[in-house]
Amino acid sequence: MPEINENLLKAIAVTAELTQTELSIDAARVMCEDLSAYDEQQILKALVRCRKELKSRLSIAEVISRIDDGRPGPEEAWAMIPKTEFSSVVWTSEMAEAFGVCCNLIDEGDTVQARMAFIEAYKDRVSRARNDGIKVQWIPSLGHNPQSREHVLMEAAEKGRLTAKHVAQLLPYREGSAASNKLLELVKAEDGFLKISKPDLRLIDKTEVA
Repeated sequence: MPEINENLLKAIAVTAELTQTELSIDAARVMCEDLSAYDEQQILKALVRCRKELKSRLSIAEVISRIDDGRPGPEEAWAMIPKTEFSSVVWTSEMAEAFGVCCNLIDEGDTVQARMAFIEAYKDRVSRARNDGIKVQWIPSLGHNPQSREHVLMEAAEKGRLTAKHVAQLLPYREGSAASNKLLELVKAEDGFLKISKPDLRLIDKTEVA
């Protein structure tokens, strides 16, 4: 029998009491074992959210749904997805899959139904990923607008969602620009110190070639 995390077990017991959930010792131990597959600090923070937010019984699903594992919440994810082919995005695999469910509705201009379809699909895929212990994966999807592309990719690099090296391969090189200087700083921070030549950063942008 796996060793029980007493700290986590106590937090579960307190949360159960404060959410008026009747939880036997055996049930609390099983919940503790199931949740031990996740990072302890993430689970403890999720239990704090349960104590503040829950209006129903405490369950493993309610705890897992509140894990902050780097995946955006449903509303934030919806706000991030591209609404036209000109927009770029750095999104998670779950966001990309949920977008596939609603993209036709977006094209038709039915943003209300599109949002509902996206959020339902996104919640389902995030729940499955967390249940399976799959870590968040960020993926770039580049639109036709170069300015939008640069902003989105630089933001992803600064937030650690993509490596600076990866972003350097996706952005056109502009010597002396604020973006290129910042990118060089981020790459150096990743490697300690690394001098990158222009060819390493250059990516021919077909949209800018006459």
